[in-house]
Amino acid sequence: MHIFVALLIGTVRALLTFLRLCFLVRAVLSFLPVDEQNPIARFTALVTEPVIAPIRALFDRLGWFQSSVLDAPFFAAFMVISAISLFV
Repeated sequence: MHIFVALLIGTVRALLTFLRLCFLVRAVLSFLPVDEQNPIARFTALVTEPVIAPIRALFDRLGWFQSSVLDAPFFAAFMVISAISLFV
């Protein structure tokens, strides 16, 4: 049983690290003139958008950061993933 828990924790850590890496790549690509059809841009959006979408919906419903140039839901989602990574 101990081996199963250790394997599960290791897998969750690896997935969270991969997700944070995808967030960082997507952030960097947003500053570059990259076509949205670029395979890397599409992949990072595919991986990160399911995490960002609920936070974006919450921010829209509450009216937070609607006129901001900063993508606050993206930043908030990254911070949540990073915080979870601290406890796993």
